[in-house]
Amino acid sequence: MTTETKPAGAACGAPAVLVVQHEEDAGPGLVGEHLTGTGLRLDVIRAWEGEALPENLGGHAGLLVLGGSVNCEEDEAAPWLPRVRSLVREAVAGEVPLLGICLGGQIVAHALGGSVARRDRGPEVGAVPLRRLPAAEGDPVLGGVPEGAPAAQWHWDEVDRLPAGAVPLLTGDDCPHQAFRVGAAGWAVQFHPEAGADTVAAWAAVDAPQLHTAGVDAGDTVASVRAAEPELRAVWGAVSEAWGAVVHAHAGARGV
Repeated sequence: MTTETKPAGAACGAPAVLVVQHEEDAGPGLVGEHLTGTGLRLDVIRAWEGEALPENLGGHAGLLVLGGSVNCEEDEAAPWLPRVRSLVREAVAGEVPLLGICLGGQIVAHALGGSVARRDRGPEVGAVPLRRLPAAEGDPVLGGVPEGAPAAQWHWDEVDRLPAGAVPLLTGDDCPHQAFRVGAAGWAVQFHPEAGADTVAAWAAVDAPQLHTAGVDAGDTVASVRAAEPELRAVWGAVSEAWGAVVHAHAGARGV
């Protein structure tokens, strides 16, 4: 059953964003807080618990696809993934605002003809500075991200080929495709704008064996995110609200 999250006092008719959550410890977090703060309602589908995704986006003004530990092609482990890919393609074709985060961004790339690969150099984790690409200038969602802004990273896979027509917006020294735009109103990011240090600490505890094998110091990784957290909250909170504004504009234009 869909879980609805809305800000106190929000009207029942507030524009709704369909949120696909893949696992317990990867919820909408800080992004969700900012979206509900703009007056949006979040319809969260807890897919790993067996909650069914809708057949289409009818009645939703936006689609938010969150992160998770499965690979974007692991349909046996996550049998809801084909439906997510279908919803992504529907959103792009119908110009419904879309945001894919980490695994969600990889699903966006894969669903639209790009590809995702395992990182042979080990995971990218912790707070990592990003660089703006020329197309970021004037972008309605990521245009305000400053050069060198930190982003919380936690991924073993990455997009290695963008879909045809995708517009790269942000990059990094170790992972080239950090953010890109698809279609008129779709965005995908490789990092975790929804995650603060406490969330990353929880992930580090779960993934401790894999981090150790990769030669990563979990304590230093969490500390990097904690030190950057004020800037993370400011930068990605503003980005979340900018995407929320796109959703509101779509809702107003389409009456959803």
